[in-house]
Amino acid sequence: MSPVSQATEARQRIFTVGLTGGIGSGKSTVADSFAEHGICIVDADEVSHRLTAPGGAAMPAIRAGFGAAMQDSSGALNRAAMRQLVFTDSAARTRLEAILHPMIRTECTRLLGLANSPYAMLVVPLLLDSHAWRTHCDRILVVDCPPELQIKRVMERSGLSEEDARRIMAAQVSRETRLAAASEVIDNSGTLPALQARVEALHQHYLLESAKPPGNS
Repeated sequence: MSPVSQATEARQRIFTVGLTGGIGSGKSTVADSFAEHGICIVDADEVSHRLTAPGGAAMPAIRAGFGAAMQDSSGALNRAAMRQLVFTDSAARTRLEAILHPMIRTECTRLLGLANSPYAMLVVPLLLDSHAWRTHCDRILVVDCPPELQIKRVMERSGLSEEDARRIMAAQVSRETRLAAASEVIDNSGTLPALQARVEALHQHYLLESAKPPGNS
């Protein structure tokens, strides 16, 4: 792409806040709060689930790459079997990511192009793992809470063991890395009203930032 084309794309692209955080930090709760303010939310996990649902666009490649055991009786991804595989086999994880990540990014980009709010929010758990994701974002908002609270939430929500919860956390970027990369941080270790107040303040901030001419945010 030429510099002129890149500049044109930058002017046309909607101001985008990348939302990320460790597992169990409360990204969905935060995203839902921004949605209540009328903000378009593009969630990479939701896109991934659609791609790996029965008839999903990613399923033929997953069947070809991993075999029928990774597809359940409905034709969807066998999530439990795949989760177990990728957390014990880094090569398998890399193969799965090579299938899914380009498809997820393409669909997220398409959805951002359809956004009709003053700014959009791109929710990506692995936002900081890939430069390709960061190029979509004008700001990075990190949802943070103490690791022990993350583990408690994951165990309650997903029924995973403490060992499995810690293993997932260990595979993600560190809390310190997330905080260092953040443009803004939401502490989600307190009450829901406190969280909503912080979202309201950040919403007003992003409205102002998104109204600035490109390059001045």
